[in-house]
Amino acid sequence: MSPRRRITFSRNVTLSLSRTCVSHCKYCAFSTHRAHLHTPGEVEQLIDRAARRGVKELLVLTGDEPGYHVGVRERLAEFGFDDFVGYVAWACERSLERGVLAHTNLGGLSAGDLARLREVTASQGLMLESLRADLVAHQGSPTKDPALRLATIRAAGELRIPFTSGILVGIGESRQDRLDALGALAAVHGEYGHLQEVILQNFVPHRRYYGEEPADIATEAAERYWRTGLGTHPQLLLPDWACEISIDDMLELVTASRELMPDVGVQIPPNLADWWPQLIAAGATDLGGLSANGDHISPEHPFPSPHKVRKTLAPLGYALTERLCVYPQYLDREWMAQGVLDVVKTKYWSFIPRGASGRREERVIRRDLVAGAIAKGRDGVSLSEDELTALFAENRPEAIEDMRQAADELRAELAGDTVTFVVNRNINVSNVCIVGCAFCGFGQGKRSPDAYQHPGQEFRARIRDAVDYGATELCIQSGIHPDWSFEDYLAYLRIAKDEAAQLHLHAYSPMEIAHIADISGRPLPEIFAGLQAAGLGSTPGTAAEVLHDGVRERISPNKLPVARWIEVIEASHRSGLRSTSTVMFGHIEEPWELAEHMRVIRTLQERTGGFTEFVPLSFIPFQTLLGRTHGVEEISPEENLKHTAVFRLALGKTITNLQASWVKMGLDTATEALRWGVNDLGGTLMEESISRLAGSYHGVRLDPPQLIAAAHKAGRPAAERTTLYDIRCRYELPLLAL
Repeated sequence: MSPRRRITFSRNVTLSLSRTCVSHCKYCAFSTHRAHLHTPGEVEQLIDRAARRGVKELLVLTGDEPGYHVGVRERLAEFGFDDFVGYVAWACERSLERGVLAHTNLGGLSAGDLARLREVTASQGLMLESLRADLVAHQGSPTKDPALRLATIRAAGELRIPFTSGILVGIGESRQDRLDALGALAAVHGEYGHLQEVILQNFVPHRRYYGEEPADIATEAAERYWRTGLGTHPQLLLPDWACEISIDDMLELVTASRELMPDVGVQIPPNLADWWPQLIAAGATDLGGLSANGDHISPEHPFPSPHKVRKTLAPLGYALTERLCVYPQYLDREWMAQGVLDVVKTKYWSFIPRGASGRREERVIRRDLVAGAIAKGRDGVSLSEDELTALFAENRPEAIEDMRQAADELRAELAGDTVTFVVNRNINVSNVCIVGCAFCGFGQGKRSPDAYQHPGQEFRARIRDAVDYGATELCIQSGIHPDWSFEDYLAYLRIAKDEAAQLHLHAYSPMEIAHIADISGRPLPEIFAGLQAAGLGSTPGTAAEVLHDGVRERISPNKLPVARWIEVIEASHRSGLRSTSTVMFGHIEEPWELAEHMRVIRTLQERTGGFTEFVPLSFIPFQTLLGRTHGVEEISPEENLKHTAVFRLALGKTITNLQASWVKMGLDTATEALRWGVNDLGGTLMEESISRLAGSYHGVRLDPPQLIAAAHKAGRPAAERTTLYDIRCRYELPLLAL
């Protein structure tokens, strides 16, 4: 199955600082030729409201050269500014102080003005619009000279400014004119690499707004649309100088943009035509700023809300994700002023790509420890925090290959060559949950239309399906349901045993057990005794995420703390119930926090010996709050495999079995992981919901022949096992493979 594609947008608010404009573009309803300038008080009030609402971008729009107007110059002097760009820079500084990044679009600027703004903006922009200098739509508009605009775009490249540009389609240009304009942008980007996105904007006619404020019209239209779903979207006749634009024209431009600038985002406005989902399918990547105060350029065409867009995209296989106004590849000192980058590091550090400089905390990585740590890990010797941190942070190919070989040798010594799997069924009885983890796409509020709870007969039917399939294990986990009692948890076990006494019941995470203790007031030994009497055979070591309270406070503040997780697992082991152990990695954790997780797991295993296996679970970001709003991207297969090897070396000889989660990483990568220290491919699952609802695209079920084939593809024999690793059936390599 193809990887899920992320479609990005920026959560912004628009500041039309001045609509005064020297040009007279015939399609523009935004500009005025009177003196228009917001006061400093109005600016700060708008930014304050934006910051309180969690807006990440201040989009500063203005007319071209507002300072040409004597009235604007007089007001600037009254406010204490020498020129208009100085006032814009002041507004951007006020925005930065409140943790909101500024993106400016002021028209054609000199290199000096661009440099001034670079100190206080995260990115800047200017639409090229067209290469045609003779368009009727641009008559009387000196600032729409294509040479002037290209000069500004080029100057931004020389200054290393992350930049947005694009073309305006339907203003009288020809098909070839559009392609030529895209070619010109591609040429400049090829020289400087500074274009982060290109906008393909179709012209829509507007009425005139004499005596009205487009910003107020836009805000009112957006608020009504987001609240009621009722937009205005007037249909007006095209003027004589315009040309009709079809979806085929737009599809051609999306394709051309991707071919000419494959590393540049393609933005399409979702408020100007209903064809935007088709353009996304053709390769468009971004929807721009879904501004809560509307589109000030097209005020009667409000943007759809992020919620509405997400609901439209999800069934089509796309995940809507927030971005900053500056794209991730530009989040470093080469492209951003230090003062702006400091705000990103402080407030938006999770948007900085993994492995880049300056994430949440700077630490010295002891790369000199790597070679010795690999050798120690191969021999089963416990590794220090600094050694594990260095391994998790390592990116040198030769060192990673050494890790792989050491992990594979350790696997062969401990577990042999046989690749095991279990035939099981996963049943999530209910997705109702009161915890609210930022990494979860599964849990729902009790009143959510997507909430469910399987009734008894449905639960029994799923168990019968598992038996018919040949399952030996039933894995039962759910959300933390506010209405369930201890008796409810016992009842599901009893039903399962009544329906299929032969099934091994692997059920109830430490979070569920802790919740049972909280609502029942019973001690853990008594709880486990009751669960065992009802049929429980082992416990999943999930809800671990990263066993570092700092990480847990950031991604799941309502979840049980590390000490409580340990207490529950120890109680499980003391009662005679073995458990798995897990880690969820590849989100906002740092290498030293993973090092602490592995110390906790290894120490606990050395105390109790109760873990049957260790299961690395890479984070699936697509339909989760953490992925949608914090810029966290899916970890690469290469990073996933490297971490897998480090997990094996970190565990040493304390836990024999290391599992690859095919539902997280995909079967191909899981198969490759058999060379990186893995000896187990997990279960058939039959019905995996948690990863699927987080956005996993690797399926919800694998049949035994597929798992056997994966092992054989890796040149290894396979075996079906039980939950506790007794072998049920062996599948040796075919003779041709020997």
